[in-house]
Amino acid sequence: MERVDIIIPAYKPDQKFLKLIEKLTHQSVPINRIIVMNTEQKYFDRLVYGTSFSKDHHKIVVRHLSKREYDHGRTRNQGVRHSDADYFVMITQDAVPADAYMVEQLLAQLQNENVAVAYARQLAEEGSSEEERYTRNFNYPPQSRIKTRDDLSQLGIKTFFCSNVCAAYNRKIFDSLGGFAKHTIFNEDMLYAAKAVEAGYAIAYTAQARVYHSHNYTNAQQFHRNFDLGVSQADHPEVFGRYPSESEGIRMVKGLIEHLKKKKMKRRIPHVLCQSFCKYMGYLLGKNYRRLPRRLVLSMTSNKEYWMY
Repeated sequence: MERVDIIIPAYKPDQKFLKLIEKLTHQSVPINRIIVMNTEQKYFDRLVYGTSFSKDHHKIVVRHLSKREYDHGRTRNQGVRHSDADYFVMITQDAVPADAYMVEQLLAQLQNENVAVAYARQLAEEGSSEEERYTRNFNYPPQSRIKTRDDLSQLGIKTFFCSNVCAAYNRKIFDSLGGFAKHTIFNEDMLYAAKAVEAGYAIAYTAQARVYHSHNYTNAQQFHRNFDLGVSQADHPEVFGRYPSESEGIRMVKGLIEHLKKKKMKRRIPHVLCQSFCKYMGYLLGKNYRRLPRRLVLSMTSNKEYWMY
């Protein structure tokens, strides 16, 4: 019988992490193991102290590392090396399955031997802003789609869009392609997807597999996040140089403004414009980080440890 493991990078896990674990233990398909790649042991110990977590969840394996050791690509690769399953699901600590069929729906896509990775639809959580709800629906629509290199002329960079917030991987293909980029500040999922597509494999967006995952970032948080996004694109011109992403961002902002007008929420438009400016400035500076003083770069990034290598 084919087996599936779950791999969760964690840092300062909270009650949502515990809810995720509970949801994973009640999936319609059996989970072989849950591998937690936890950054800084003290935060994990603080969460489970005085509980029966280890006793109740005997399938969980926790590997601790320091904040300095964490890397988006390398840490996930380490998690995969701890797995001997045929498939594995990458999921972040703040994503919660919407139902018991999330893993089953992702694995169904991987039965097609040409599919390298299948990623889930992300739904905005209760209490999310209208802007966040629109953004989630823009990036994760209700229609599933299989993407291959034949779609590059139509979809451009969206062909490679994939999210490790929740994604299932064919282990055999993953190993043959060399896994995730070993040192990356962001976008390890898209970089892998691009490699898979260019090797002739397919990416499956699976709208029936759903997780609740959203953020209401401040303008400053958006700036830092998009700075790192820009850095990752500057570091990987082999993907982002050939298929620019700027036009897709502009299309989303225009669509959001029209959406707010239709919802009679025009008062939100100045906020959208201000946040879009912060996002674009962060992105632009990140793409040009090599021209900036190191001190300035460290003040703009949200991942200072990345720059220690």
